[in-house]
Amino acid sequence: MGSLIDLNLCPDPPTTTLITPKIEPKLEPLDVIPPPSSNPPNPNPNQLITHPQPSNDETNVYSEFNRISEMFRTAFAQQIDTDTDNKFQDFPTVTDPDAQAIVPVPDPDETHISSSTAVASSRRKDPPRSSELVRVTNLGIEDERYFREVMRKTRMIYDSLRVLVVAEDEKRRTFEIVRSPRSRGDLKAASVMKERGLWLNRDKRIVGAIPGVNVGDVFFFRMELCVVGMHGQAQAGIDYLTSTQSSNGEPIATSVIVSGGYEDDEDAGDVIVYTGHGGQDKHSRQVVHQKLEGGNLAMERSMHYGIEVRVIRGFRYEGSASGKVYVYDGLYKIVEAWFDVGKSGFGVFKFKLVRIENQVEMGSSVLKFAENLRTKPLEVRPTGYASFDISMKKENVPVFLFNDIDSNHEPMYYDYLVTSVFPPFVYHVKGGGCNCVGGCSQDCFCAKKNGGGFAYDSNGLLVRGKPVIFECGPHCHCPPSCQNRVSQKGVRNRFEVFRSRETGWGVRSLDLIQAGSFICEYTGVVLTREQAQLFAMNGDTLVYPNRFGERWAEWGDLTQIFSDYVRPSYPSVPPLDFGMDVSRMRNLACYMSHGSCPNVLVQLVLYDHSNVAFPHLMLFAMENIPPMRELSLDYGAADEWMGKLSICN
Repeated sequence: MGSLIDLNLCPDPPTTTLITPKIEPKLEPLDVIPPPSSNPPNPNPNQLITHPQPSNDETNVYSEFNRISEMFRTAFAQQIDTDTDNKFQDFPTVTDPDAQAIVPVPDPDETHISSSTAVASSRRKDPPRSSELVRVTNLGIEDERYFREVMRKTRMIYDSLRVLVVAEDEKRRTFEIVRSPRSRGDLKAASVMKERGLWLNRDKRIVGAIPGVNVGDVFFFRMELCVVGMHGQAQAGIDYLTSTQSSNGEPIATSVIVSGGYEDDEDAGDVIVYTGHGGQDKHSRQVVHQKLEGGNLAMERSMHYGIEVRVIRGFRYEGSASGKVYVYDGLYKIVEAWFDVGKSGFGVFKFKLVRIENQVEMGSSVLKFAENLRTKPLEVRPTGYASFDISMKKENVPVFLFNDIDSNHEPMYYDYLVTSVFPPFVYHVKGGGCNCVGGCSQDCFCAKKNGGGFAYDSNGLLVRGKPVIFECGPHCHCPPSCQNRVSQKGVRNRFEVFRSRETGWGVRSLDLIQAGSFICEYTGVVLTREQAQLFAMNGDTLVYPNRFGERWAEWGDLTQIFSDYVRPSYPSVPPLDFGMDVSRMRNLACYMSHGSCPNVLVQLVLYDHSNVAFPHLMLFAMENIPPMRELSLDYGAADEWMGKLSICN
């Protein structure tokens, strides 16, 4: 079980007790969201759509970190002490040595809320963000897995909801004579999730690491940072507890985004000279002096109290949905602050941030490393490569083989199989195709086979997982660029099969993979039930597709958003009653390790035949997968038929 630790806010050995700031709740400003849709507004702003709540607390991953809340329930001391020699003598301090609060919070019975705050509260659909500062430490393995799953499912809802908003907007725009502005899916998804109470870390303001977020995690949108509680400001680079929340008027900074938006910033990785905010015009030019207020004062006060800040780097990235990426690079200490004359001749505040030691490598460094690896691998890693393309040019892009641990080069000895080999009788089941010429529409024959509409958006992202997806095939008249031909176009990212001490062989990407993106097909020689039984009798290990976890149902599951959401059941498929032999022919997917919390899902797809009993096993990303992070699948439970699974990540 994790715990909280006290934070000593005294920068120097005190001669008297330093009274820590007491924080009062304060509502945040309204989010900037796109113009409202044509749907009528909710007549009662305080009335939310109700959803059935799971009876098991472990499955209710949207409970606002209820496990930590229980840990915190009795953590705050009520004993108050004052010191006439201290400049903060009017404010309470914690004297209980067992107290776990960083910032004491007044007793609810003694808290007085102004009438203006009460009015503002009545207009909001969500509770105000907490003003209690806490730090989470000593999480056990089970706690880390729990919070990782909480974070993963929340981000999955955000990504799938955002993709759905964009897809519905595209569908709507096809029928418009005068095109309206495109909807901002990132803003709408965040706004809806906030209404439903699905934002994380609202009940406690966490200093330091956020449970469930790992160094190196990548985000494509600023609003997603707000949703998971990494950074609470949709635009400002400094997230902080405002001075009006604190009874002594001293703000505290919790995170910063380093994106090079100020000309005086200096970023050397482990050491950052961060320029305060303010004084810029709309062209990001410094035009007036900065003031020691707001976020600037919060940074100075965090330095004074020795409070670390989370650093998120934002930079442009080709192929990103937003044109940028935001990567979490870990915790930094503010060690120095000063006022200086900037390059534009105006006064700016500067803060020196130094990365805390013994953290894993920065995510931004890994992104740059992978970028160099894609273009000049031998310069970056002179040794360890066994092959620069085990696919022998069968894939659209080369598949590297890397082993710097031992001399095992086993993947080179298999025939590389781009797509699965099915028994000939499978193709006897005929199926028609669409007659679309320029491109498929939402009412074409193939769209109707999918239950109406397509499974992918215009960017090729999976909108919602289904029991099976019918893609346009060889009998269709639409061009190869049709948006309903995503998985049959082959691999588009650069992958590396590598030797691991933990999982044996594994797979990682050299590219950043966006959630919902197609990865590759899981290939092998498909055997009927009778053939599979004969192979098993001979001791051969087969892959049984019916044992893969149904993770497709999680992608696009909006039960927490829509009260009438129903898990897709059409088109339906019979139980998969076949095995796959990968003993001689296989592809890179066969080296993906098993994971109980996987980042890759299996989606059944048909395109070159219509026999629903023998679909293709297509793999899609369940989350944003940074470069060099291992890919994992849910192979299901091992048994006497399936044989030994790869070691869990």
